[in-house]
Amino acid sequence: MVRHFLDIHRLDAADLRAILDDAHARKRARKGWPQGRADADAPGKDRVLAMIFEKNSTRTRFSFDAAIRQLGGDSIIATAADMQLGRGEPVEDTARVLSRMVDAVMIRANDHEDVERFARVSTVPVVNGLTDRSHPCQILADLMTIEEHRGPIEGKTIAWIGDGNNVCHSFMHAAPKFGFHLHVACPAEYHPDLRDLEKGGAHVHLTSDPREAVKGADVVVTDTWVSMGDQDYEARLAAFEPYGVDEALMAEAADDAVFLHCLPAHRGEEVTDAVIDGPQSLIWDEAENRLHAQKAVLAWCFGAF
Repeated sequence: MVRHFLDIHRLDAADLRAILDDAHARKRARKGWPQGRADADAPGKDRVLAMIFEKNSTRTRFSFDAAIRQLGGDSIIATAADMQLGRGEPVEDTARVLSRMVDAVMIRANDHEDVERFARVSTVPVVNGLTDRSHPCQILADLMTIEEHRGPIEGKTIAWIGDGNNVCHSFMHAAPKFGFHLHVACPAEYHPDLRDLEKGGAHVHLTSDPREAVKGADVVVTDTWVSMGDQDYEARLAAFEPYGVDEALMAEAADDAVFLHCLPAHRGEEVTDAVIDGPQSLIWDEAENRLHAQKAVLAWCFGAF
């Protein structure tokens, strides 16, 4: 059976825990190594990862490229415009062709349904590098970062402040799988999709009050208010203005609370410089951990554990 990594809610809690544990172990094992050296077990040896980008990328592109190399494999990178996908070739036809040429495919797509269609016919693992609906790889990196600095994620409270977007959806998917509490604060008109909210169950609390969400939280997370493809820039800025994370809001969280942001950040909008550059911010470890988490995802896809 092909192991796809499309959404956190699709995987068993035990598999997700194993992936996160593997990410921690791989990072520890590489301490002091040059980035180009392959891991000792090299579970990607002789394997090729195809990466398809419909959206611009910094962290996803570099982290997945470095990931497959550190696993001992290689990569082929293309934008949709480079491919016949950009000229209307059916997603399924592209999936069938690539399945005969590479060992796994990572897709950073506009439409979540396109990734699901690709995976339905692909005979090699497909990894969701981001869609309009979810961003599961980001959440694994975030949870890894929290555990590095504050111990096991189970039982902790994460406050999500801002847009009920794809990253928020994946946090909601992860809450019952890893046993943490998620407080989501967003304007009513930008709430998360109710289908994704339902997947979080009793682990997720939705409010319109950012201070209610942050009160006593162990982690405060935000994201840009205007994502790629959003057309309502001015309306969003007006709606989200009360949801900026500043020092006063962070003071409502637990004394040892940490701050996360998946980047890129719009400083002065969703977060102030004082917070994102402050002592509670873990954003650079968070960005680095995209590499380690995605290595573990690929290793799992390849059946290494």
